This record gives sequence, C-alpha cells and structure tokens, in this order.
Amino acid sequence: MSISTGSLRATVFPRSTALTHATFIVGGTLFIAALAQIAVPVPGSPVPVTGQTLAVYLIGTTYGARLGFATFATYLLAGVAGAPVFAAATGAASHGIARLTGATGGYLIGMLVATFILGALADRKADQKFKTSFPALTLGSAIVFGFGLIWLKTSLDLSWAATISAGLTPFIFGELLKIAITATSLPLIWRKISQKLNR
Repeated sequence: MSISTGSLRATVFPRSTALTHATFIVGGTLFIAALAQIAVPVPGSPVPVTGQTLAVYLIGTTYGARLGFATFATYLLAGVAGAPVFAAATGAASHGIARLTGATGGYLIGMLVATFILGALADRKADQKFKTSFPALTLGSAIVFGFGLIWLKTSLDLSWAATISAGLTPFIFGELLKIAITATSLPLIWRKISQKLNR
C-alpha cells in the first residue's frame, strides 16, 4: 500500500492555509503538554516516565518535518515563557528556561530534533508501513535518549553506568511499547485513508 509522498496531515489536509497551520500548531502544542502531564517519578532519577515521547512520535510522524518541528518548538517556547507545560520532574519546575538548561533539558532538545527527523522520514512515506515505521521511530527514540543521556551525565557529573541506570534503563520497556503502538497504528490509519481515496 502506498499513497503519496507527504505526511498524514498533508494528505488529509492538502490545501492547508496559514490559519489551519496555526490551528495545528496550537492543537499539537496542547497535545504535547497534555501527555507531558502524565508523569511518574522514578526513584533515584531526575527523569520521570512521561507520555511526552509518545506525543513526539505522533506529532513528528503525522505532521511532517516543518510543521512538527514548529509545533515542538512552540511547545518549548511556551514552557520557557512561563506556561506550566513541562512534565513534573524531581527538583525541577514545570516551566522556565532553567528546565532547558537543567539536568533533563537534553531530553527536550532531543525531542525537538527527533520530531524533525521523524517528520522528514514520514514525508518520505516511512510511516506508511510497519517495516519502515518501526525503525524510524526507534531512531527517533535513540535521538531523544542520546541527547538526554549526554546532557544528564554532563549536568550531574555522573559515570556512564549511573547515567544509563538513571536515564535509560527504567524507560526501555515503556519506549518499546510506545514505538510498537505508533508503528502499528499509523499503517492501519494509512490503509483506511487509502481505501477512502481509492473509492
């Protein structure tokens, strides 16, 4: 099954205007903020388990590179400006520039980069089949945790063993589950859209 080059959003709304783009950005920002509030503290780690990476996977793959990047950048700017949109983390505020420069800031920067990369891959149909969607999403997760772990280690002057224990190990199962859900659901959505377009 193949439809066309372009994101899910571009396929469903091919003639989007500046107003619809703004609506998507605002809606996407609120969606990311809502999933970020699903936060469970991890004992001994400043990094909580959140729904935020699921939002990144969904926004990146459905919005495409440019709109996905703009949406997550808007989310970050809203948080820096004072909106309480960031996930609750041990010893960290839910807003402000200190959250970006603090120990968990690397994860947020990684999410920004991952949103763009996932969007670029989706623009090239990577999200339309499981065999391409799963590795693309795995790459996105690797980007998030790559930035996050390096930042965490540097900020807290941890050993690599301690960094991985605090910033990666508790999240592996959850990330695999999020990736599996996204990689499975997107091809099903594309299949439904293809059936409607081909009628």
